[in-house]
Amino acid sequence: MMDPQTIRERISLIESKRESLVRLLEQPNLGTLRIDVNQTLEEIDDLIDEFRRTFPDTTELS
Repeated sequence: MMDPQTIRERISLIESKRESLVRLLEQPNLGTLRIDVNQTLEEIDDLIDEFRRTFPDTTELS
């Protein structure tokens, strides 16, 4: 079982890498990979939302 601080650190890491997926999504030559990138972004956003609901005292992860 992970402690809350470890979870916060891992969520922060995921959130910091989210922007690279957004930039990837802007590439015109993704083809069908665009579907996977969109799905990944949705899942990351869901994970971050769930984290914030679970730990409401955490407004800023960085």
